[in-house]
Amino acid sequence: MQLFLPLLLLLLVALSPPVTSHYSSSTSSPSSSSVSSDASEWRPARATYYAASNPRDAVGGACGYGDLVKSGYGMATVGLSETLFERGQICGACFELRCVDDLRWCIPGTSIIVTATNFCPPNYGFDPDGGGHCNPPNKHFVLPIEAFEMVAIWKAGNMPVQYRRINCRREGSIRFTVDGGGIFISVLITNVAGSGDIAAVKIKGSRTGWLPMGRNWGQNWHINADLKNQALSFEVTASDRSTVTAYNVAPRNWNYGQTFEGKQFETP
Repeated sequence: MQLFLPLLLLLLVALSPPVTSHYSSSTSSPSSSSVSSDASEWRPARATYYAASNPRDAVGGACGYGDLVKSGYGMATVGLSETLFERGQICGACFELRCVDDLRWCIPGTSIIVTATNFCPPNYGFDPDGGGHCNPPNKHFVLPIEAFEMVAIWKAGNMPVQYRRINCRREGSIRFTVDGGGIFISVLITNVAGSGDIAAVKIKGSRTGWLPMGRNWGQNWHINADLKNQALSFEVTASDRSTVTAYNVAPRNWNYGQTFEGKQFETP
């Protein structure tokens, strides 16, 4: 049985400091903030698993979330093949998976909900149907074995599944971890409800207007701007075009390495 831990990229341990402040926010939404009916239809895919030699090895990933337990995602996570990963924009989205078409290995009547936190890279040394599970055009999910065994017996290996996008439900607020140095500011955004994935971010100092941030990688967003000694506000736009505006999330005496909270997206 081939294990897929070596396929998981960028195992970065980024232990988040405690949340330090929470200020007022506002929310705006399009006519419908839920995942569209088309996106939520069941679709065919396949899934495999990886097993970490130590539970603490299951950290990081190509979305930049660091320690997945401390970030609130736990083991209900998944790495996506290139066809699904969308160069990292999909990070934070939620999927429901169920095992199908194999009564030997499926656990009947079960499904799991997982968050996209990682990337399963293609292996062009193999054909898509001959070992290159994550090669285009395959739609493939790589699960921690703890999640895989919720829907199938581990001996199933490369398992046929069905998946659909669903709204994410999160406890607590959106979290903003500010890092960087000098005028370089990097913000990791986690614990996002609703569609879960982020399409655009703006930042505002107490002495500036709204400044667009760029996606660095995964859900790390960056800007070059001198915003020290200013309270920071954020405008976060999800892939469904709903927007949360979180004012004065970080106080004027914020420092790099701190995590702050802003209002959460509403979910139906």
